[in-house]
Amino acid sequence: MNEGAAVQVRGAYRTFGSGRSAVHALRGVDLDVAPGELVALVGRSGSGKTTLLNLVGGLDRPDEGSVLVDDVDVTALTEDGQAELRRDRVAFVFQTFGLIPVLTAAENVGVPLRMREAPVAERERRVEMLLELVGLAEHALQRPDELSGGQQQRVAIARALAGSPRLLVADEPTGQLDSETGLSVMALIRGVVEAEGMTALVATHDPVMIALADRAVHLVDGRLVEAPGRA
Repeated sequence: MNEGAAVQVRGAYRTFGSGRSAVHALRGVDLDVAPGELVALVGRSGSGKTTLLNLVGGLDRPDEGSVLVDDVDVTALTEDGQAELRRDRVAFVFQTFGLIPVLTAAENVGVPLRMREAPVAERERRVEMLLELVGLAEHALQRPDELSGGQQQRVAIARALAGSPRLLVADEPTGQLDSETGLSVMALIRGVVEAEGMTALVATHDPVMIALADRAVHLVDGRLVEAPGRA
């Protein structure tokens, strides 16, 4: 056991379906992610990337094996415990931005803080700081349909950071963006990981994101293969 790991996966198997139609998404995956490390999870569609991210983030459970986040055994948590994990320790960013259409950018970012019943003054300071961090301070009062795709993803990243998570889990965060916008979002993720002192596990096929990562690991047919990452 690596007690210093922010994320530790051991012998994780996950199969969907049964019999001849069974899909073996993960086949005995072992993975350690160090605190403060940005790891790119690379693989073709169907290789198991999303399944692994869901296990780490407490959205799913392995059929066999263990998943620890900050020494918390995610696989042993109740549903309420997994919800607390996602609220307090793990934040998600997806391809689809998932913003609430009727809320402004600032209100969207503040949603996690409202759920935690943070004091109004603290919430407002945190939202203002995060919008500044992602370069959207001047767009605080705009709603999602008034923002570009890249700006919406920046709001989604700011919202993910609102609760000061220990771990950021991102599943193809630039999948719906053009290459130039995607590059700026990827650089932003690199920057916020350092600025917030977080650990990040990012599923991507983009070579620029891979180059920005501290390390890349490849999933091939549900099995993990290490690969060189950023120097």
